[in-house]
Amino acid sequence: VQLQASGGGLVQAGGSLRLSCAASGGTFSSYVMAWFRQAPGKEREFVTVISRSGGSTFTRDSVKGRFTISRDNAKNTVYLQMNSLKPEDTAVYYCAADRDLSILAKRNREDVGKYEYWGQGTLVTVSS
Repeated sequence: VQLQASGGGLVQAGGSLRLSCAASGGTFSSYVMAWFRQAPGKEREFVTVISRSGGSTFTRDSVKGRFTISRDNAKNTVYLQMNSLKPEDTAVYYCAADRDLSILAKRNREDVGKYEYWGQGTLVTVSS
């Protein structure tokens, strides 16, 4: 599957952005989808993940209540709604996919190496 992330940009602190990740070349509904981010000089980190049906999501504590992942299997797209953005949210955001259901387990879902497919990333810059 090929993943194309979009929707990044420059926003003031407290603002909102919605990222999209469009998938092609595979059966979208068979993939667990996730968002990661990588700030300058830091390692890529897990943000949130959604199950194949969209019925289960897991989100890192620092963005819980501000970020929401969702998916539309009819449109082969996963979204990341980001509200109340903070300067520390500045990063390149990547979408990722994997078909293995075990990736939803806590020991796996935050592991960059567990995801087979990656998008190219979209830059989010939050100004103070």
